[in-house]
Amino acid sequence: MALSRRAFGVGLLATGIAGTGGYFAVRDRPELQGLLGTRTKLFGFVGGEKEAFLADPDVVDAVKDYGLSIDSRVAGSVEMVREQALLSQNPQFLWPSSSIMVDIARQSGVKIRDDRVMLNTPVVVYTWQPVVDGLIKSGLVTVVDGHHQLDLKALLDAILAGTDWSKLGVATLYGRARIVSTDPNRSNSGFIFSGLALSLFSGNVATPDDLTRVGGKVQSIFRNMGFKSPSSGKLFDQYLAGGLGGEPMIIGYENQLVEWALADPGRWSRIQSGQGAKPVVLYPRPTVYSAHPLIVVDQTAERLIEALTSARLQELAWTKHGFRGPLGTATGDTQGTIAGLLPSEIDAVLPIPDAGVMLGLLNMLAN
Repeated sequence: MALSRRAFGVGLLATGIAGTGGYFAVRDRPELQGLLGTRTKLFGFVGGEKEAFLADPDVVDAVKDYGLSIDSRVAGSVEMVREQALLSQNPQFLWPSSSIMVDIARQSGVKIRDDRVMLNTPVVVYTWQPVVDGLIKSGLVTVVDGHHQLDLKALLDAILAGTDWSKLGVATLYGRARIVSTDPNRSNSGFIFSGLALSLFSGNVATPDDLTRVGGKVQSIFRNMGFKSPSSGKLFDQYLAGGLGGEPMIIGYENQLVEWALADPGRWSRIQSGQGAKPVVLYPRPTVYSAHPLIVVDQTAERLIEALTSARLQELAWTKHGFRGPLGTATGDTQGTIAGLLPSEIDAVLPIPDAGVMLGLLNMLAN
């Protein structure tokens, strides 16, 4: 059937109107912006252990599918929810490394629109094979299903007593046993380790009375550390660079070694087959989880929750960066380089003491 020029023109006009209307309809729906290639840029502070995850090109592309791009700046978890110098920069979101930071943010006057745990990773102790061999002999470390479990309370008691490494079966190290964490007043791993230590000395999740009763022991543990790094990432780098003699034991996150191994599988393979001291993960029993709650401050950042909890980003978080999902379980395969490196579940976990106890402990450790 022949189409008249008038009918063709009317059809073309109608198509144009429909297309333009559709464009503006989609443009005004933020959840569909990814289809148009338009992006909403979000600014916020994140813990340093998530820096590599957010810089991963696959993660950047997956976030773009939600019409978002992230302008993140690294800050200590404690700092980002307390320091007015950071909060006055009007971040649209905060992504610290512990759920208790949500309460502390509220106490600091942050107007929270929403908060939800995106990732999890347990606190672990990084050490070296010669140390593990000695601690197995002294009974402080046991091997369960191929993974090393540490009696952290017994180790802390030994450190408080000024016990030499040699008395713990580690003849290759000189001097007294020690363990190092980050600065608890700036960085989350030191912060939650201090809470775990307080609870271990208390015999249960610590209360205000326990802080008065045994807080001095935690203070002594931290004084024994000497210099404390301001971030978990820097401390982990110190551990790798310092080796057995420089950093025999540090507090870290489970995902850090995974991420480091996956970044260069060839390097990891050479270390495993080489003659030098090998890094080893010890799981304190009990340990604490470092949950990573996204704190939404500005409405525009609400979509970030949907993006970060998507199956694609959860899988990338586990398979490329070693972060467990919101429930503490694996969110992808564990084959390849990290096969067998991590236990599927962590079954002995203590909660962190409440915000009032932790803030009191921070004040104590600052003195």
